[in-house]
Amino acid sequence: MAQTVEMPLWALILLVAFAAVTFASHFLFPSVRWFFRRRMERAVARLNARLERPIEPFKLARRHDMIQRLIYDPAVLRAVTAEAQTEGIPENVAFERARRYAREIVPSFSASLYFGFAIRAARVLSRTLYRVRLGNFDEKLGGIDREATVVFVMNHRSNMDYVLVTWLAADRSALSYAVGEWARVWPLSRMIRAMGAYFIRRRSRGALYRRVLARYVGLATDGGVTQAVFPEGGLSLTGMLQPPKMGLLKYLVEERSPDARDVVFVPVALNYDRVFEDRLLVAAAEKGARRFPARISVVARFVLWQVWLRLRGRYHRHGYAAVSFGAPLSLAAFERDDPGGGVEKLAETLMARIGAEVPVLPVPLVARALICAGGTLDRAALDTAVAGMLAQVPRAVPRPEEDDEDGATAVARFGLRALTDRGIVSQEDDQVQIVPRERAMVRYYAASIAHLFRECSED
Repeated sequence: MAQTVEMPLWALILLVAFAAVTFASHFLFPSVRWFFRRRMERAVARLNARLERPIEPFKLARRHDMIQRLIYDPAVLRAVTAEAQTEGIPENVAFERARRYAREIVPSFSASLYFGFAIRAARVLSRTLYRVRLGNFDEKLGGIDREATVVFVMNHRSNMDYVLVTWLAADRSALSYAVGEWARVWPLSRMIRAMGAYFIRRRSRGALYRRVLARYVGLATDGGVTQAVFPEGGLSLTGMLQPPKMGLLKYLVEERSPDARDVVFVPVALNYDRVFEDRLLVAAAEKGARRFPARISVVARFVLWQVWLRLRGRYHRHGYAAVSFGAPLSLAAFERDDPGGGVEKLAETLMARIGAEVPVLPVPLVARALICAGGTLDRAALDTAVAGMLAQVPRAVPRPEEDDEDGATAVARFGLRALTDRGIVSQEDDQVQIVPRERAMVRYYAASIAHLFRECSED
């Protein structure tokens, strides 16, 4: 036992390394994990004390545990068996496929990242790019049952929607979004997943994938996770509200347990004086295709240009961005009052409520006035047209505080300046007209509020 043993230096290093790893995995790592877990639990407890809707335990569960719970769900296991029979593959192969889908979908929420970094970044970015305004905020929102699962249903105008609503809802709860393939890019994907978002394949038609996704949405809904969904399914290419798609709404309604908590839908409507993706969206609408890949080089050029303008002291914000929160709709009450309506009727009702809350902003007002006039107006007629629309709007329209003109004139001037600076509208003497090649752009902005007014036609 006391004999000297000789071994090569490389073997000694390897032995010490294995011993260190074994010690760390059995003693050090569990202690470190316990230490950070305790710190996180205390931080979440402090957060929950100030949040209107505390973060549910489901959202804080370990990602590995959630994946295991999802793939061993009875409905998923039945789908695995059906997939194996349909595809003619072994069940263990189909099971691994389901596991891969679950790993792709399930997020790994970090309260510190969400409330420590994401909310601050969203606030700074929003206020840097826009004059942000909170439109209508229905008084009934304060009376929502604290045990209910809240789902924000929103129109989808821009990818800035995520940023604005995340910030404006920060004192209520942490939102869980469904995000598409555009966000599955490292390292963006890791940050988005840590913020509680879950990835979905919008074009997947596989029965097994849909079943895994449906069960995750059902489990999250039963777990009380506050969610945010876009019933339109994607960005509006025309500026108008799009017909709703049933996918996630159907999962929210039909995948709940029979004795589950109520679901309360909150209509949220957004609008902008400038949508940064507007030219991509308009071009896609003209081509009749939903594909509009935004190259990272385009985004980088835009960011660098904005930084350059700021360094030269010529930077200005891109008009107003506004968000309105409408009256909540209880799923239990909806099913009681309209038992045969189904998901389709629910989707139509929610879209109607979203449409009624769409904020009216200066650029859409000026754009609609020009479209209704056939493309040309003098300044006095433009002011009159904007004043006529403002008289039909039951709520306040943002106007620049620094402008001393009366309401309609100030709003018209602000919207006109925004369109003129971008070369979409031109002014000669007292005449305002749409630049011919930009007519589609003007229609795009006018369409965002067209449903709130009487119809008009171009001359």
